[in-house]
Amino acid sequence: MTYRIGVVGLGYVGIPLAVAFAKKFPVVGYDIDEERIEGLRNGFDRTGEVSPEELRASSLRVTSQPEGLRGCNVLIVTVPTPVDRWNRPDLGPVIRATEAVGSVLSPRSIVVYESTVYPGVTEEICRPLLARVSGLVPGEDFTVGYSPERINPGDRNHRVHTIVKVVSGEDPKTLEAVAEVYGAIVEAGVHACPSIRVAEAAKVIENTQRDLNIALMNELALLFDRMDIRTEDVLRAAGTKWNFLPFRPGLVGGHCIGVDPYYLTFKAEEVGYIPQVILAGRRINDDMGRFVARKTVKLLSRAGYSPREVRVGIFGLTFKENVPDLRNSRVPDIVEELRSFGIASLVADPLVTSAEAEREYGLTLTPLEEMRDLDAVILAVAHDDYRERGSTFFEEILRERKGIFVDVKSLFEPEHFGKDVLYWSL
Repeated sequence: MTYRIGVVGLGYVGIPLAVAFAKKFPVVGYDIDEERIEGLRNGFDRTGEVSPEELRASSLRVTSQPEGLRGCNVLIVTVPTPVDRWNRPDLGPVIRATEAVGSVLSPRSIVVYESTVYPGVTEEICRPLLARVSGLVPGEDFTVGYSPERINPGDRNHRVHTIVKVVSGEDPKTLEAVAEVYGAIVEAGVHACPSIRVAEAAKVIENTQRDLNIALMNELALLFDRMDIRTEDVLRAAGTKWNFLPFRPGLVGGHCIGVDPYYLTFKAEEVGYIPQVILAGRRINDDMGRFVARKTVKLLSRAGYSPREVRVGIFGLTFKENVPDLRNSRVPDIVEELRSFGIASLVADPLVTSAEAEREYGLTLTPLEEMRDLDAVILAVAHDDYRERGSTFFEEILRERKGIFVDVKSLFEPEHFGKDVLYWSL
């Protein structure tokens, strides 16, 4: 069979996947964001996952119109799956993408979902919707599969071709075809699941496990703070044991770790089980931004500052270091909590434009050169840019080289600062 591939959604997951497939097959990439499409046509990937050279050399065709997907017989959906304000799964993007695919679906096609969902979504929601929109008979005219994405934004070591790909299909023939398609580009190989539901479940527990491990570290950080013990020192000591897992406390955001557990807990409650450990971990991680803000206020008060008169600078807005992704960042929690104490903070991030910050969170970014005469610095995201500037840079932007330095990710050490700087790390 000759495969003609359509990739639906050209974000952090879709664009590296589409470029990889284009080395082996005819590929069309579709995204509803016309600005995004125009940028890709000009060799610019704002996610930073694909270089301009790779884009210009690729045979990938991109479009903002669903009609451009017509004729593709393997359609891969890689759109985001966020949660709403009540932390319930928001399947809107997947449903809209499914409708777009259904409008151009041709007989003898396979539709594969990579978006994170809870077990059952692909077969119980997406498959019937494809049939209704296309008018085709599921299982006869088209089939579905699921192959969860494992992209780690900003990671230059774990790429599409180096990560084992989990694959599944609604029947043996579909599974064989899905495995063949992905096997053509994934050097690490594929892992075939016995069912689509197994593959869906595997995806949500991968990030739930990380979420819980980080939640444990965050809870330990809360405990050790009360004991006046630096958590990083404890973890370094414990890390000398061969089987101690190297997790660290921090702000947990992004499109995966801070979201996927809610998909699993939603389904758990639907089948009559109330998950306790998973939700406890989520509560701890979701509150860490507010805890950092409250700790900053306490440190300022201890040092004799009046909250309403201080200048606090927050460095970093993205959900993780060295990526421009703002989705589900917990830094705005710090901003909002400080505001509740009457503190209007300044926020800077070298990887984000003011337009993006305004659009996503209603925040106005401050240029780095204006982050001066601060009474407190909160280093929220450990960008390489900040590491390279060094502790001296941050000490110099504090008013008279004294004040509070809150090092969320322990990028520096207390001894890197002078005696007039009160250093604290999570």
